[in-house]
Amino acid sequence: MSGTTQRRLAITGALVATGIFIAANAHLITVAVRSQPDCTLSAQANAAKPAC
Repeated sequence: MSGTTQRRLAITGALVATGIFIAANAHLITVAVRSQPDCTLSAQANAAKPAC
């Protein structure tokens, strides 16, 4: 393999790894935001959100 081909493969691999890392973190943030409970009014529990 020539030096240019190795460089292209290394850059492509780094970009793919970075893309996967960003996508995984975006997924975790999305799941965390969607899973927040709605306001609950109960005698035993406080409101889930301060604005409730």
